[in-house]
Amino acid sequence: MNTNDPQGKRALFESASVASPPAHHAPGRQALYSTATPRPGTVVVDCSACGEHKRIQMGEVTTRILSLSLWVPLIKYNRWMRCPSCERRAWCRVGWLD
Repeated sequence: MNTNDPQGKRALFESASVASPPAHHAPGRQALYSTATPRPGTVVVDCSACGEHKRIQMGEVTTRILSLSLWVPLIKYNRWMRCPSCERRAWCRVGWLD
């Protein structure tokens, strides 16, 4: 019986030596599944038309709300306003605490 057979039983139950990951990590899986920390003075606007989520300054969202918007309570996308991503008037959700 050959004990140095890399494709035998021993290869199934032993772990191969793996090199350590490089010090510099490219954005990938971690960036995909992580959430950004909220920055003070910003809100997240979700658009129902284009599906984009964009973090904007509080002053900009205030200007967008004051320039002809409509608010309907108790629905997910409850503000009819100009989207910061696609610049169309659409139903948006403003995440004040996001």
